[in-house]
Amino acid sequence: MPQKQEDSKNHKERFQPLSQEEERIGRAIVNAAYKVHKELGPGLLERVYEACLCHVLREEGYHVQRQIDIPISFEGIEFNEGLRLDVMVDNKVIAELKALENVNPVWEAQLLSHLKLTGKRLGYLINFNVPLIKEGIKRMVV
Repeated sequence: MPQKQEDSKNHKERFQPLSQEEERIGRAIVNAAYKVHKELGPGLLERVYEACLCHVLREEGYHVQRQIDIPISFEGIEFNEGLRLDVMVDNKVIAELKALENVNPVWEAQLLSHLKLTGKRLGYLINFNVPLIKEGIKRMVV
């Protein structure tokens, strides 16, 4: 396929709307984050928020996986070098959780990398160490 046609095809694929299921899962993740933050507030360890968020989502019937290893493929070789994503919901949406006072721009790059490496399109970066949880949620679509 000529380069121009291939670029056009890739452009169309990248900018397709998310599925209704991805949007539904995304809303559930955000609602669960609000629920957890409302009850616990800021100041706890990341793993506490992760456990509670996953509990809420499982109670709502979602399949939730925690601390998933992500292999890296380079020059046809697969490496397992400790790259790990925090939460995957219904094998469709990623949530990266933080509980830190200072926001680090590398977190967004980390989430984008996780989306790319897993082939997922929707991810959330959620920092629980904020006074209002809405200030700690960043949605990313690729």
